[in-house]
Amino acid sequence: MSRAIPEYHRRVADRNRSAILAAATELFPENGYDRTSLAHIARNAGVSKATLFKQFPTKALLFEATVLEVGRTPGRNATVPPPGDLHSGLSTLGREYAEVLAQPRTIALIRLVIAESPRFPELRERAFDFGTLPALAALRHYLRVEQEAGSVRADSTDIAATQFLGMIASAIFWPRLVHAGWSIDAKDTSLAIEEAVRTIVARYGA
Repeated sequence: MSRAIPEYHRRVADRNRSAILAAATELFPENGYDRTSLAHIARNAGVSKATLFKQFPTKALLFEATVLEVGRTPGRNATVPPPGDLHSGLSTLGREYAEVLAQPRTIALIRLVIAESPRFPELRERAFDFGTLPALAALRHYLRVEQEAGSVRADSTDIAATQFLGMIASAIFWPRLVHAGWSIDAKDTSLAIEEAVRTIVARYGA
């Protein structure tokens, strides 16, 4: 019995956290950072303000968690391909990263970060730990495994991972972020991923 109670409370806390983040993901882009109150988020999440404050003591912490949570969708961890085929492994990870970038919520929240940070010191001072996102974590892990297998030669697999994701984002995400009417079709998205894969394989493949 002594173990069941903490397990129950953990499940309740996880459920409350998910509900809070879901509400925040809807309300922050809709209303902006300043006009989104924690009370409004708590009400939409179906939790008390006290419950929300236990999870997120400040609005800045909740906003940071909301941005990072969107980067973890579509609700699963990124695949870590088996080593042995660098081109295939990078292609898989590149496609999964592109799926995250294509989500309207991703664009909306990143726009909000850029727009609101100058006005709110608590946001400007946050260090958004994008390294926790599954796409980057999986890629770093995959490149380290390939390096240990002798398939990759890189002084820093972290830098190689950042370069790879940066090439994809530059082609399919940042133009959409800056130009509201800009779009890219599935064919050109696949081409951008393929070119990024080829570049990394040519530079770091053993």
